[in-house]
Amino acid sequence: MQLPFPLTEEPDAFTREKGRLLFAGQTDFLKGVVAMSGLPPSDRIEVCFAGRSNVGKSSLINALTGRKGLARASNTPGRTQEINFFTLADSHYLVDLPGYGYANAPLAVVEKWQKLLKQYLSGRQNLRRAFVLVDARHGIKAVDEEILSLLDSAAVTFQCVLTKADKVKGADRDAVLAQVRGALAKHPAAFPEIILTSSEKAEGIATLRATIATLI
Repeated sequence: MQLPFPLTEEPDAFTREKGRLLFAGQTDFLKGVVAMSGLPPSDRIEVCFAGRSNVGKSSLINALTGRKGLARASNTPGRTQEINFFTLADSHYLVDLPGYGYANAPLAVVEKWQKLLKQYLSGRQNLRRAFVLVDARHGIKAVDEEILSLLDSAAVTFQCVLTKADKVKGADRDAVLAQVRGALAKHPAAFPEIILTSSEKAEGIATLRATIATLI
């Protein structure tokens, strides 16, 4: 019997090449947005990346695009309170959401960010999928549940992407996958596959590229 939320299979040659070609194109930083009025036109396919602070989001975006300095990680969790838009070729937006789960950010800042995030997720018609990054060493935590529930309420399909997969092996990896599968089963907006990645080892990068390239 197939497990619920199986790992996404390696793409076939055609789909893999489609993903490679998309990300071989020009990728540029477009703008950082702090209010809904600053959002760019919703005239292209859009995917966003969410994850708690230090999950490896910037590293993954840089690995996908092949540009080391494209997405920059802040050394202070919660400092970057912008939704960052990147243009991918002439057909896609990649959207980097601020890291969440920061204990040191002022309450007013957190509330302002949460309000903007809710507005963005609920009102972005061209948003095809949210990729929620989860550290493969730790699984889904309570702070992740908040964003997953928000995605449920906004009816935005999200897919779990496990990061730093090279840091966990064997039985430990199986245990984390079981925990993640159990958590995802509670969320109606969860896409029924998990992508396992390592930015350092380039594991899963071609699969994630192909997944994005085949969204319509």
